[in-house]
Amino acid sequence: MNFKTIDKINFNGKKALVRVDYNVPLDSNLKVVDESRILSSLPTINKILDDGGSCVLISHMGRPSGINADKLSLKNIIPSLEKLINKKILFCDDCISENTLEKCKNLKNGEIVLLENLRFYKEEEIGDIEFAKKLSLLGDVYVNDAFGTSHRIHSSNAIISNFFNKKCIGYLIENEIKNINNILYKKSKPFTAILGGSKVSDKILLIEKLMNYVDNLIIGGAMSNTFIKAKSGKIGNSIYELDKIELVKKLLDKSIKMNTKIYLPIDFLVSKSIKISSPTKVFNSGEIKKEWINVDIGPKSIKKFNEIIMSSKKLLWNGPMGIYEINEYSIGTSNIANSISNSTKNGSFSLIGGGDSVAVATKQNLKNNFSFISTGGGALLSYLTNEKLNSIENINKLSLKD
Repeated sequence: MNFKTIDKINFNGKKALVRVDYNVPLDSNLKVVDESRILSSLPTINKILDDGGSCVLISHMGRPSGINADKLSLKNIIPSLEKLINKKILFCDDCISENTLEKCKNLKNGEIVLLENLRFYKEEEIGDIEFAKKLSLLGDVYVNDAFGTSHRIHSSNAIISNFFNKKCIGYLIENEIKNINNILYKKSKPFTAILGGSKVSDKILLIEKLMNYVDNLIIGGAMSNTFIKAKSGKIGNSIYELDKIELVKKLLDKSIKMNTKIYLPIDFLVSKSIKISSPTKVFNSGEIKKEWINVDIGPKSIKKFNEIIMSSKKLLWNGPMGIYEINEYSIGTSNIANSISNSTKNGSFSLIGGGDSVAVATKQNLKNNFSFISTGGGALLSYLTNEKLNSIENINKLSLKD
């Protein structure tokens, strides 16, 4: 679908209500640790200001469940935002009061105001229509540039656009869609997807969809246990999804018909306890003894997966190969990140997404070594699976005012 993009609107004299994603990590002193999401929002903000307009920025942070908490206040990001945009940022400590409405109404061209955390209102996450209607009074044009929440039906993204005649997606979302479409449709072979994480159930639809596109599907993390169990392998005390065994068997059968090669780990690093410095050893896949738990892929798997990745022309990565938060169990995931980075240097197109994968890339200082890093986790998986997101689709619908 062709979406209404920001370049199609002139913001001269207009007040843009911009849904951004400033759900950024803060340290113990409430200072922003990773500014990448703020940086990603700047092209859209600058376009609006350069046109001669003004910006009302709305976002969420964390999961306050409708309860106001200082540590989740968006006022904490103002120092970073002011530094990056080199401009004074006004702030409203709520979203829909008369004072906020008046402040936004009197906003001058070239000015920016940031509103308080949307999720301090329980109405936001339930997609409350009246809350969305009140928010819509704060701007002349609505711009959705929060890809990370685009799969959710919340007031500030999926509902609010119904109250605007002029609306569009920002540069960040436009760039996300462009790069996801590149990974799916750009004719470069072989195409390899690397999926990790704990649950098959989270990625069943994605696996089925990817079989239509990929040549190789590497599956690691705890979700690989369910695949190995489906093939009658021994997984020790490792977690798996019993109720998904039959479905996994069907996926394995389908992969043969689709000529998609599914690669499971050849060996595993195992431990008797998921604790730092617990004794470890390596077992071949399907041969893990009862008291042991799979905590990472083993050296043979690392070598094999590296070979596949280095021979690929397109790479999609979502999810860790093990319990990467513990250093001793992060070797497999670290090697996957390095392999994708090296393959990208050799000319492959790589896209990574999901909090875990991005965290690994950040930790290893590899963020600049991939073709594209998505700002979405659930949104990325939803778009890859369905090729549409409700809040973005609604940009093209007529306003309730029409």
